Amino acid sequence: MRIKLLGPAALAAALGGALLLNTSVLPTTAARAETNRAAETAAPPTSDADPAARRVAATPVGANGQLAVCGTKLCNSRGNPIQLRGMSTHGTQWYPHCLTSGSLNALAQDWKADVLRVSTYVQEGGYETNPQHFTNLANSLIQQATDRGMYVIVDWHMLTPGDPHSNLSKARQFFTDIANRNKDKNNILYEIANEPSGVSWSRIKSYAEQIIPTIRGIDTNAPVLVGTRAWSSFGVSEGANESEVVNNPVQASNIMYTFHFYADSHRDEYLATLSRAADKLPVFVTEFGTQNYAGEGNNDFAMSQRYLDLMASKKISWTNWNFSDDHRTGAVFKTGTCNNPGSWTGTAPLKPAGVWIRERIMSPDAFPVG
Repeated sequence: MRIKLLGPAALAAALGGALLLNTSVLPTTAARAETNRAAETAAPPTSDADPAARRVAATPVGANGQLAVCGTKLCNSRGNPIQLRGMSTHGTQWYPHCLTSGSLNALAQDWKADVLRVSTYVQEGGYETNPQHFTNLANSLIQQATDRGMYVIVDWHMLTPGDPHSNLSKARQFFTDIANRNKDKNNILYEIANEPSGVSWSRIKSYAEQIIPTIRGIDTNAPVLVGTRAWSSFGVSEGANESEVVNNPVQASNIMYTFHFYADSHRDEYLATLSRAADKLPVFVTEFGTQNYAGEGNNDFAMSQRYLDLMASKKISWTNWNFSDDHRTGAVFKTGTCNNPGSWTGTAPLKPAGVWIRERIMSPDAFPVG
């Protein structure tokens, strides 16, 4: 996202330095084997006498297991291309109170999301202010998503400064700590640089080729997601295109490249770039919105649907920005919901963008590719 400003001052003050979380977990009970969009083939059968095993198999991770990049696609443990759909958190320094046992149960069971992107900001009151706190916070959310059978993107949310090398040593420490804690899980994806900007692709590539070995030395199996130039636009926002990545890819295996868009700002040129890039490179859209590039303003659902149709046709996985009650239109919950949550399920607590994206996560077949 181009501009991610702090939420209302009163809200920030109310949050203070509080940690989340209620870590109690309700078991997943929805029968999802029939409706799980992520599974290209059905999960292996389980005994009728083992309801716990059937619940596990019905989750995205239970159905698909360890993911890996195969060609230009993200594939499950059986080598079948899949598409994950889910949500990104807002900055965990601002909205931890939106990430509770109840809200995550709703995301997994009511929305039927496959994946949660955990966004750990580096600056803006984030990781650099208290590395241990934000590492613990990320680990807590990773575990809660794991307990609900969802995949997790561990997002190193560097934004300003735009050169990922500026946070290289911090990134090494963060990913070392996260990988050591979660290396035995089969549901992790590492996003190593949210939105690089103002630097060349070769500079971003150099960063990736230093951080990826740090992760691979601990966790050999998890896919790694690499940010692209100009706020993860494959360079379009700075006058380039995907050819610089196609012609000079990162020297590592089991990686994907990220693309971000905001439908009211990023029109046909961006859509065409995503389409071309996905034919030659493994791409994961780790962030998008139906509004302008700041995540605010009017929702352009028609343009957003064009993107979703393209991503469905090419099996490009995605997470939407964002799972909070920020005052901007891009936050899915109505402002104030997270302070007085009540019920997280259904459409009552949602803004229009939340209603729209929930429908497309839980019932994608209702919106066929045009």
